[in-house]
Amino acid sequence: MNILDRIVEARRESIAHRKRVLPDVALKIAVEKAAPPRDFPGALARDGYNVIAEMKKASPSRGLLRENYAPAALAASLESAGAAALSVLTEEDFFSGSLADLKEARKVTQIPILRKDFIVDPWQVWEARAAGADAFLLIAAILNDETLGELLELGRTLKMEPLVEVHSREELDRVIAAGARIIGVNNRDLRDFEVRLGTSLELVEAIPEECIAVSESGLHTHEDLARLRHAGFDAFLIGEHLMKNADPGAALRGLLGATGAGHTAD
Repeated sequence: MNILDRIVEARRESIAHRKRVLPDVALKIAVEKAAPPRDFPGALARDGYNVIAEMKKASPSRGLLRENYAPAALAASLESAGAAALSVLTEEDFFSGSLADLKEARKVTQIPILRKDFIVDPWQVWEARAAGADAFLLIAAILNDETLGELLELGRTLKMEPLVEVHSREELDRVIAAGARIIGVNNRDLRDFEVRLGTSLELVEAIPEECIAVSESGLHTHEDLARLRHAGFDAFLIGEHLMKNADPGAALRGLLGATGAGHTAD
């Protein structure tokens, strides 16, 4: 099995256990009490460099990324530096994440928060909303068409528009057919973790104009963002570059460049 297969297998086992501890009915009660979702699509559709700043402690390809991982402090710093939204890794076994990290981040910020995880079951979508997530990630490579459609529909019922991630033209065609409205092109191949910015440039032309296009992974400079924005991307998901920096807020300000966040920059 490749790394993605191993992550998904571990996730399914974890979900089976957690479902027994916290049944659907309890989650749905928690969702009713949760604060309303923040506007994730709106945050990504502004005119400017819209960065989804990703918070993650570790990754399978790089190991520990950040020794001093304090979710609340990181979230506040990234918001003040100009992040349009946050992405919080909540997968425990391979990324050392948790839903508690997301809850901490939400308490101290006003911007939308994406749950970044390997979501394969509707129960996880209810869990994300109960925890205060405003959106969630769907990965085309690990979902069949029926499940993808079901999870998209559930997200919209809960007023959470998912970010649907692809890495190939075949996956892009599938998610367009399923009705995805926010499409992310992951420059990292999750099967072997190779990163290639060309993936975004090759696929952006096929993303419908009415969709929000997000380029993910391997973005290190303001020039990378400028090039991808010129090619047609509306937003950028950046994690490793920020997490490995001693001052993630300063790193984000550098990526946004002199124009800052929310300003026109062509």
